[in-house]
Order: sequence, then C-alpha cells, then structure tokens
Amino acid sequence: MKSLLSDEVVAVRGVLTDTHPVDFHALGVTGAIDRLTLPLRERGTAVHLETPHHGMEVDRQSATLLYRAAQELLSNVYKFAQASAVTIRLCCVTQGMSHGVQLKVSDDGRGFDVAAAMVGRHTGMGLRLMQVAVVLAGGEMIIDSSAAAGTCVTITLPLD
Repeated sequence: MKSLLSDEVVAVRGVLTDTHPVDFHALGVTGAIDRLTLPLRERGTAVHLETPHHGMEVDRQSATLLYRAAQELLSNVYKFAQASAVTIRLCCVTQGMSHGVQLKVSDDGRGFDVAAAMVGRHTGMGLRLMQVAVVLAGGEMIIDSSAAAGTCVTITLPLD
C-alpha cells in the first residue's frame, strides 16, 4: 500500500500535489492528510499524526477544506520551515454548546513573521486564501510562529 500511496503524492517546486483525485470515502480525511506527508517523510522529517477521534463524521465540504488547508500547510513546511519534525492533529472540539473539528499543524522549523506574511504582496497568499476560506465556512484560523519555537497553525470548523 505504501508504494501505491507514494506514487500519488509528489512535491513539485515544494508544493505537495496529488496525482489522483482524493477519495475521502475510501481514505477518510485522516488517511488523505496522512498521504500528504509522504514527501516530508521521504525527506527525513519526522511526522506525527494524532487522531484521537479517528473515524469522526466530517461532511464533504469541511473534509475538503481541511485537506486543502493541510496541503498548503505541509507544502509550507516542505518549502520553508527546515523542520526536523511536524505534528498533525485532527480532532473534535467542543466550544460551548457547539461542536467542531480542529486541524492543528505544528513544526519545529525556523518560523516566520506572521504579520508580514498576511499583508505582503509576494508572500503568504496561500495562508491568506486559506484564512478567507476558513472564515467563509464559519471557522477560525490561528497562526503562531517564532524562530525559537517553529510554527503552529490551528483551524477550527463548526460541525453543527
């Protein structure tokens, strides 16, 4: 199965790209995101995938958004972070009376200036577009980054 999966995700100019359509029914959102980590693993980056609520029900629209967000975040780790380790956590969260799904991608890389990336003309376009998509879906995106601690991006989408 590993050889089949590794043929489906490639890094082209640092962007993790699927060569086949994503089948959330067969892989689930967790399996699809795990598949994106193969170029990082092949490069020697330690990848930790945490799914404490494995098998959770996520609608197709949210699954697609989480997958595309993971694709952008992992591509950024691959291209820029110079990280030795990355942790991806996908879980259910409760906020008051409502429930959500949360994707958290953390790395131990070199970090970046979040404010500059979110307003610059030539940087951060993927992050800004992702933030717009998350907000339009009723969710929230938080970016925390520093040279000393790496980067952590948390995306929370409503399930209710």
